[in-house]
Amino acid sequence: MKKVPIHKMASCLLVCILLVSLCACGSKTKKNSPTPVTLNEVAHSIFYAPMYVAIEEGYFKDEGIELTLVTGFGADKTMTALVSGEADIGFMGTESSIYAYIEGSEDYAVNFAQLTQRAGNFLVAREPMEDFKWSDLKDTNVLGGRAGGTPQMVFEYILKKNGIDPATDLMIDQSIDFGSTAAAFSGGQGDFTVEFEPSATALEKEGTGYVVASLGVDSGYVPYTAFCAKKSYLEKNSDVIQSFTDALQKGMDYVTEHTPEEIAEVIAPQFTDTDLDTITTIVTRYYEQETWKSDLILTTDSFNLILDILKEAGVLNQEVPYENLVTTDYAEKAAR
Repeated sequence: MKKVPIHKMASCLLVCILLVSLCACGSKTKKNSPTPVTLNEVAHSIFYAPMYVAIEEGYFKDEGIELTLVTGFGADKTMTALVSGEADIGFMGTESSIYAYIEGSEDYAVNFAQLTQRAGNFLVAREPMEDFKWSDLKDTNVLGGRAGGTPQMVFEYILKKNGIDPATDLMIDQSIDFGSTAAAFSGGQGDFTVEFEPSATALEKEGTGYVVASLGVDSGYVPYTAFCAKKSYLEKNSDVIQSFTDALQKGMDYVTEHTPEEIAEVIAPQFTDTDLDTITTIVTRYYEQETWKSDLILTTDSFNLILDILKEAGVLNQEVPYENLVTTDYAEKAAR
């Protein structure tokens, strides 16, 4: 047998090592390529600070997700985007998934992570009212929210808790488009208005309104907003949903462990039209009322509460099974 020179053997061995290395690199690159995920949010609000922390701190990128954030400007539009496939994940009030379920869709939306545990809107009056009581709303005109939407239903829930009939004891104007009520109030319409941030703080800064009550405080813990995906997407993309939830949990952890000032600085790039002082004021207001959960688990009690609110509002007259519309697997794993 003809012997192969040692130097040729060494060259062949080196080539083999290089080929194996290249193949390994190629496999690694393919494995680590980011997964595109389109998230449709109901609104772009400081109310959702932990999500923006996760974006700005690069937690989604760390989890291998290339996130595209789209604002739906309304729960109905966000759910439409989810159902049509324009969005992979929807972020909105939990009532939207309940409505879709009772309509009979087989590929309905399932909630897998809860973000906020209190309402994020505030009651704004024309004058400061240090001793405000909900009974002060009797015989007044209030600019409210969309019928069937969580903001309006939570408002009515609070009124009923305080012995006020939303239908007869006051006038609730629901004719104004979401996002336009602050301008209408500033222009002279209504005695009170129910506003999200930054509108509530903006009205205070211009001297045309004063926050007199927090719907988040007075309604108690409510699963106000949650992330959901269609059943089919969850079944096919379980790893992606887990990575997404892990990134969100990191955002929640950051918010839990840092001051409002630090949180405001991190999310400021998401709100370039709002100055840092205003962002800090709003974050502080949400922070102090415990708006955000420490985990993302949507519990049975929370889900049953939103069902009770829907029933009291007259928009739901049947039972909806928690186990069909909620999975806690991803949030529980992320919280470990």
